[in-house]
Amino acid sequence: MFDFLKKKNKEKQNSSDETYVEVACLLIHASKIDQNYTQNEKEIINKTLKSLGVEENNVPKIVSEAEKLEADSNQILNFTRKVKDVEKEKKLIIIEALWKIIYSDNNSDMYESNLMRRLTGLLYLDPKDVGDLKKKILNN
Repeated sequence: MFDFLKKKNKEKQNSSDETYVEVACLLIHASKIDQNYTQNEKEIINKTLKSLGVEENNVPKIVSEAEKLEADSNQILNFTRKVKDVEKEKKLIIIEALWKIIYSDNNSDMYESNLMRRLTGLLYLDPKDVGDLKKKILNN
């Protein structure tokens, strides 16, 4: 009798999982941009996904799927479709994680800086907010 509710909940869960996969793709892309995808960066990705609401037992599945998608893609536009629609607070968590990943080696190269400029626009974020998060990471 209430099968339509089950179907609607399942569709909502699939959409949510797709968003988390896209977030993970962005984080993985940032990790790999300097050709050095480290264990520390993987831990940042896992913690970020958990802080966004992914259940701990789903994190490996989402990261694995995201690693495959990211490896098969050469543009970040594919990874921002759903992420640009999440609430601002979650976007800021994602941006903070991106800065943590970028500065995990105490260095930011021109490709990483370019990535952050592009994501600021693609995710409809205020450059000041993004800059403030960068300063926060650099001061920690």
